[in-house]
Amino acid sequence: MRQYSADLTPPWKKPQPVPEVAAEPGLVVEEPGTGFCGAVIRCEAGTVTLEDRFGKHRVFPMEPRGFLLEGRVVTLVRPAPGGPARPTRTASGSVAVPGARARVARAGRIYVEGRHDAELVEKVWGDDLRIEGVVVEYLEGVDDLPSIVSEFAPGPDARLGVLVDHLVPGSKEWRIAQSVTSEHALVVGHPYIDIWEAVKPSSLGIGAWPRIPRGQDWKTGVCRALGWPENTGAAWQRILSGVHSYKDLEPELLGRVEELIDFVTA
Repeated sequence: MRQYSADLTPPWKKPQPVPEVAAEPGLVVEEPGTGFCGAVIRCEAGTVTLEDRFGKHRVFPMEPRGFLLEGRVVTLVRPAPGGPARPTRTASGSVAVPGARARVARAGRIYVEGRHDAELVEKVWGDDLRIEGVVVEYLEGVDDLPSIVSEFAPGPDARLGVLVDHLVPGSKEWRIAQSVTSEHALVVGHPYIDIWEAVKPSSLGIGAWPRIPRGQDWKTGVCRALGWPENTGAAWQRILSGVHSYKDLEPELLGRVEELIDFVTA
């Protein structure tokens, strides 16, 4: 006598199986219900904790078909004891690519305003930029930015991105940036007077960046207010040494640098 299954659901209506993926620390997934995207930092009691690029933590239940991995639905499961070692991550928060070689430099470039800006971008995004083949150069200032862009002659295969300090409506920098009209050049900026301020005070052990009255040299005023020696070069090295990853930087800078990298590599 033929046996029939009690489940009469047509095969095409049954949920298709999805891969089970071990929730190893460092794995980047998205929770589709909220759109929260982050790296796994721990699993416990049927939940997984994710950390996004800004350091925010969210805890989610590890339900079947509960996450997206590179756009595909997956089921997260607890890692087996003694599983693979934790993946390393770059300072920018990207998953590191072991053994990856630097790509041949693109024709496109990213210009930043000043040597300190260039050093900070290199420290946090250097690994990513080498894989993408993007070279970062620094400008002495933005006063001649339109002529600099014209001389660079950006095009579809040689895009130019520019990061500017204190880019707020009505400022001198804002007016200069508005004069750059090439569709193959993108000028963005952060609201801080200097790149120093883009480093979180907590990463340097200070309560806040001091406010310096107009008419004073800003960097010298900061050194005085914080009781540091009035040596801006030494002060910058002190600040840079306090930056270990993207978590030490303000979101207003993080978003702009990522935007430039995406634009130049598109």
